[in-house]
Amino acid sequence: MPTTPLVDHAVETMREVSYLSIAFAAVASSVVWYIGSEMKARNRRKGHARLPGPTPLPLLGNALDMPQTHGWLKLAEWKHKYGDIIQLDLLGYHLVAVNSQKVAKDLLDRRSGAYSDRPHFAFAGDLCEFNKSITLMKYDEPWKRQRRIIAQEFSTSSSIPRYWPLQEQQSRLLIKSLLQHPEKSREQIQLSFRLGIIIQRILYGYTVKSADDHFLQNALISLENFTKAGKLGNYLVDFFSPLKYVPEWFPGAGFKREAKEMKATLNNAATAPYEWAKKHMLTGEALMPNLLADPSPPDQEETLRWAAISSVGAGLDTSASTALAFYLAMIMNPEVQKKGQAEIDSVIGSGRLPAITDRSSLPYIRSVMAEVLRWHPPVPLVLTFALPMLGVPHSVTRDDFYEGYHIPKGAIILPNIWFMTHDPEIYDEPSSFKPERFNNSDAEMKGIYDLVFGFGRRTCPGMHFAEGTIFSIIATTFATCDVLPELDESGKPIFPELVWTDGVISFPPEYKCRLKPRSQNALSLLAEATSALE
Repeated sequence: MPTTPLVDHAVETMREVSYLSIAFAAVASSVVWYIGSEMKARNRRKGHARLPGPTPLPLLGNALDMPQTHGWLKLAEWKHKYGDIIQLDLLGYHLVAVNSQKVAKDLLDRRSGAYSDRPHFAFAGDLCEFNKSITLMKYDEPWKRQRRIIAQEFSTSSSIPRYWPLQEQQSRLLIKSLLQHPEKSREQIQLSFRLGIIIQRILYGYTVKSADDHFLQNALISLENFTKAGKLGNYLVDFFSPLKYVPEWFPGAGFKREAKEMKATLNNAATAPYEWAKKHMLTGEALMPNLLADPSPPDQEETLRWAAISSVGAGLDTSASTALAFYLAMIMNPEVQKKGQAEIDSVIGSGRLPAITDRSSLPYIRSVMAEVLRWHPPVPLVLTFALPMLGVPHSVTRDDFYEGYHIPKGAIILPNIWFMTHDPEIYDEPSSFKPERFNNSDAEMKGIYDLVFGFGRRTCPGMHFAEGTIFSIIATTFATCDVLPELDESGKPIFPELVWTDGVISFPPEYKCRLKPRSQNALSLLAEATSALE
């Protein structure tokens, strides 16, 4: 249909009016909400002080104080000025940053009944439906059912050992690949975990054979969508939730169409492999055992479907980050590598490869694993919904009071895991990689796992499963390889600057390493262990 400049101008004017109307409504509502919430907060304090922290501005709060990268470092800096627990206000949200192991355990462990909820976010939850996965679900009965399924599969003493052979197989295949293609070490490590071979096999009895696998791609795209959807500030609807009712065709409502696409991808990622497993268990093509092996009543199918995709999302990148941190630590600390190899040689010998069942006999290897997680926790700051950082925060279900301070109902709790694992009052030379700091004490190592794998009722149910995978990689590497740094033209080792990445999962900086077989016997053991797997 032909138009005229006058019509075009009128249409553009209408668009501008629509945008201005939305913006005005959002600002006006925010002003009313801000005044009301401040009055309510003051009434609820009951004589308790507001938590210390940078002075907030009206409406904006501390938005201008927030760093754009490496938020865990800024929170650690603020600790020295404001203390172990800090309040930040961000456009109507109350954020409570915790920089102390003691405070985190007091609140998130000992008062877990009030600190186990998740914040409500309109875009990621209401529109994209990421709140159907255990990661974003509210602390309620559906969450408990989903977590129970995951815990039964990945946390019990009867379920975990049956997956050890698969974890060992994939670890040995990874190390064999690193020996064959040392120039692609980072790509091989990331690909191995991002392929999700272990997790897809366990959940669905399905074997991922390439990076182009359609089930895998849907899961990876959904993980990327989750990262984007969960950044507070990306979408106005998170600050003015009535916008979620705006129709898709309305000017400025592109976020509704984007959410619709994300929702469709997520639902496909949850449903397609589940339906494949149901169909192919009847034909025997789905490998056993798997999560879906036992028939389930129809009313439990949705819980199973979302429990499975939640597990896939949780396991894709965290182990890759930890493995990359381990190999980086080895090229920078060759003396640690020598001690690890010596323990393997003494306890295991040269006639076989180490197994996960050897873990109790290898205290130094366990110490190396704990130190990798302490040195670089893959989720250094439990915060996706305020900065481009990591993890998913806790939320408080009631007004609480701690050491004379008021913690407002609905506050978002942000444990600074990085500082807790680098607190100089607890860890001597925290930036140094020193497995000896644990004195081979499992109690000391457990303290690291308790921090890295979450707090209270939101502790990662796959913690012990993840430990098995990482242990197998470390022990097999020490048994078979020397991990060496890349050399420059003059033969000097190249070490990267230790600047870790931001994101849902934090990765080590780019670096190159070389894996060299310790002996021909080591190569033969690897070849024998993997000959039937490729």
